[in-house]
Amino acid sequence: MLQTNPKPSKDFDFFMGIWKCRHRYRVRRLSDCHDWIEFDGACAVRKVLDGFGNIDESDIAFPGDRRRVMNLRLYDWNKDCWSIHPYDSRQFGRVFTPLSGRFAKGIGTFYGDDEWQGRAMRTRFVWSRITPNSARWEQAFSLDEGNNWEINWIIDFTRL
Repeated sequence: MLQTNPKPSKDFDFFMGIWKCRHRYRVRRLSDCHDWIEFDGACAVRKVLDGFGNIDESDIAFPGDRRRVMNLRLYDWNKDCWSIHPYDSRQFGRVFTPLSGRFAKGIGTFYGDDEWQGRAMRTRFVWSRITPNSARWEQAFSLDEGNNWEINWIIDFTRL
C-alpha cells in the first residue's frame, strides 16, 4: 500500500558533506590477485528530492588515470530500501545495473547483478564503521551467485 505522507530515510545522512578518501584497490579482480594499490581522492555528497535521494561525486586519483565517479541513491519508502545507480567517467554512456538494499544495525548492504568478462556476476556494496567523521565503503564481486565474495575496493572516508 502506498504511503500518503512518506518520510525520507535518514540512513545516508551521515554521508552528507565533503570527504577525503583513501582508496585501497585490488590490482586485478577475480583472479586470485593479492596485490593492492592505494591512492587518494575526494568526494562531495548532497541530498536531492527533499531527502528521498542523494548524489555523490568523486574525484579519484588512480595512478596514471584520474577519473570522476557519481552515484545516485534513491529511497523507496514503500519497500524501505535504497537503489544505488553508479556512473563512471571512463564509461560514459554505459548504464550500470543498480544495486538495492538497506541498513540494519548500522551497516548498509546493497546487491546488484552485473557482468564480468562475459560471465554473470553479483556485486555487493557494504557501508560500515560509520561515525560522525568517518565511514568505510567496500565493493565485492561474486561469480557463484553470492556464495563467495572477493573484496576488490575499499574506501575509507574522513570528513573535511
